[in-house]
Amino acid sequence: MSFKQIAIAFFLFIMGQIFVWIQLNGPLLWQWARDIRWVLILLGIPITWIFMKATEAAVNGFEGMFWPGRFISFTAGIIIFSILTYLFKSEPINIKTAISLVLACMLLLVQLFWK
Repeated sequence: MSFKQIAIAFFLFIMGQIFVWIQLNGPLLWQWARDIRWVLILLGIPITWIFMKATEAAVNGFEGMFWPGRFISFTAGIIIFSILTYLFKSEPINIKTAISLVLACMLLLVQLFWK
């Protein structure tokens, strides 16, 4: 297991999830995002590249296994969605969401430390 590759994967998954959140939710929140919908659609190409590189780093970090990277991607997505939705939509993190976040983080810990 390469923690460096896993850290790179997690960072790239975080970046990708931020861009996806803006791409999907931005037009619902901001006029400027509605005005540049086609730019947001075209951002799908570099976003896909980011996720491909993140997946490659995760598979390399976990010595060829695919499943751990999927859980890292899921965890990054849940964390980013919760944070950005709270910041830009003011939807609070209630007990159900908090428990879901804890469970997502537990998934990540299982993948990293369970041999």
